[in-house]
Parts: sequence; C-alpha cells; structure tokens
Amino acid sequence: MTRRENEELRAAALSYKQGYYAPVVVARGKGVMAEAIIACAREAGVYVHESPELVKLLMQVDTDQFIPPELYRAVAEVLVWLYAVEREKG
Repeated sequence: MTRRENEELRAAALSYKQGYYAPVVVARGKGVMAEAIIACAREAGVYVHESPELVKLLMQVDTDQFIPPELYRAVAEVLVWLYAVEREKG
C-alpha cells in the first residue's frame, strides 16, 4: 500500500501457491478499491506492507498475472522478512 502527498492511495495484493513459479497479482487498485483491498487483508489477518516503490511496480502488472522476474528479489525480501515476523509471533 502507498499514499504520497496529493496522490490517491494505491494497493496491490499478491498470492503464492505451491507449484507456482512466482507470486500472482490477485488484486490492485487506487482510491476506494485500494482501501477495500487493505481492509480485506487486515480482516483476514494478512500483513499489509507499505512500500511505495514496490506498489508502483506491481500496479503495472495485470491482475491474475505472475510478477515479472525483475520483481522477484524485491518480493522475496518482503516475504523473508514477513516469515521472520510470523515466526517470532509463535
């Protein structure tokens, strides 16, 4: 998710399932749609990561498409961090 001064809120949601070769963009949007994506994630207990640069790039990927190889590293770094946070929670 991201919101810069004088810009609409933007959000993108990713999903990864065993057997996929990369995460898939399952939702993306601006304004009200971004708010709905974030609300759904929080209601489901999904962590919402704020990274304006990553969201800007994910907004360019069509829904239901794998992320491009150029984003593998950035997404992997977020996932590694997230797994560590979840492990600490117990």
